[in-house]
Amino acid sequence: MSDHYYTSQPTVAHDRKVWEVQLRGQVFRFVSDAGVFAKGGVDYGSRTLIEAMDIPSGAKVLDVGCGYGPIGLTAAKLAIEGHVTMIDVNSRAVELARENAIVNKLNNVTIVESDLFAAIEDEEQFDVVLTNPPIRAGKETVHAIFEGAFERLRQGGSLWIVIQKKQGAPSARQKLESLFAKVEEVTKDKGYRIYKATKN
Repeated sequence: MSDHYYTSQPTVAHDRKVWEVQLRGQVFRFVSDAGVFAKGGVDYGSRTLIEAMDIPSGAKVLDVGCGYGPIGLTAAKLAIEGHVTMIDVNSRAVELARENAIVNKLNNVTIVESDLFAAIEDEEQFDVVLTNPPIRAGKETVHAIFEGAFERLRQGGSLWIVIQKKQGAPSARQKLESLFAKVEEVTKDKGYRIYKATKN
């Protein structure tokens, strides 16, 4: 499939779907479409990350590769006194995430089309970075997300990532350990690993 979700302008025909799902005890209504990641429902990896992630109520959060928004919008519900910035290279995903923010009445979000961190100011700092990285984009892109997250985290801030063992969890952990002072495996479930990397 040449036209996959890690592209700025998906050309696949639209196929919009709407469904409700419960995440962290809250009911969300999501609109998705063809040409975005996990268009048919919240994927198991994202769900595992959502259930594990620790988001302080006043946190400034960055969701890298937000898709149509399940991770970032759940974070926005948790960071009720904070703010969540959501970025994705996929213009269709960004439009859906904006629509889903409105549908779920979330005002503490900014959603921007961005090739990796291009749309984020260099000096902007975050308390938490979240990512379900685009494995299909290749290891170089995934590692660039880790590096960019490290640069944009405040001291004491943390990167939360979900990755499958068979899709490179060991090498991902190795890369994280080359950047961060502390890397923990918070949970593992059905081959998925949740890593928390803290910048000290």
